[in-house]
Amino acid sequence: MPAVCFEHVSKTYRTPRGEFQALDDVSLEIEAGEFFGLLGPNGAGKTTLISILAGLGRANSGRVTVRGHDVVSDYAAARKSLGIVPQELVFDPFFSVRETLRIQSGYFGVKGNEAWIDELLESLGLADKANDNMRQLSGGMKRRVLVAQALVHRPPVIVLDEPTAGVDVELRQTLWAFIARLNREGHTVLLTTHYLEEAEALCGRIAMLKGGRVVALDRTANLLATTAHQMLQFKTDQPLPPALAALARITGRTVQLPAHGAAEVEALLAALREAGVAVEDLEIGRADLEDVFVEIMQGAGRTEGRAPALTDGGAP
Repeated sequence: MPAVCFEHVSKTYRTPRGEFQALDDVSLEIEAGEFFGLLGPNGAGKTTLISILAGLGRANSGRVTVRGHDVVSDYAAARKSLGIVPQELVFDPFFSVRETLRIQSGYFGVKGNEAWIDELLESLGLADKANDNMRQLSGGMKRRVLVAQALVHRPPVIVLDEPTAGVDVELRQTLWAFIARLNREGHTVLLTTHYLEEAEALCGRIAMLKGGRVVALDRTANLLATTAHQMLQFKTDQPLPPALAALARITGRTVQLPAHGAAEVEALLAALREAGVAVEDLEIGRADLEDVFVEIMQGAGRTEGRAPALTDGGAP
């Protein structure tokens, strides 16, 4: 039985400009014990999908289950199986950190939870803030409390919706060390993030959404194998010739060009020399998940309106 199952989920919103389809026939399964990534550009439908999973929104069609419990007809059991860290900083300003976690424990009917609360506070670097009022905390500390709240009832499925957006390096490292430990202990983790290096390092499988549709679904290693094996990166103040500019990803002065092997690297360098493009800080590296993501999103844009070709390497 999968930990989470989305079956033909569609969601349409009514707006002053007409109907907007946020999700279009999304189907995927997340197996128990997986660390699963859900990626996509802004507006792709990631948060809508998680809202439906959490019971905060309802699909127009399709079905969502958590460990076999339907999120609509068996919502109490489904929600008890989930721990969700939202994007927004939502907190009650009238309670301390420890009181907040005790109240959250009571919400799920968990008694005698002090030992686990203490462990959460210690593991997330909140021990010295346990008796502080929530409104006294910095934004990063409030986000740590949100993580603790999501985990306080020991949910078997953990959903992290952009958990490290705008937070410092220390929190990112602390959070991922703790979440990776929980995953090793058997917890299922569903992650959405714009930090693709996080997804590449943590996720065994990844689904990519664009325009509310699944445009890729596979093991992370298989997705990485589908793109160029090397990436030529350099800085320049000069425009590239049109043939190279069409292939390049350009960020300010930094240019990245895909290359399939040493022969293509040499050909690209020759083309740059012939065009009189002076390069600085030349590097040749392995393509990463960001390169895969860009290629898939661009490919999905060219084939918009047709059913996407999906691959699925299966759960680990």
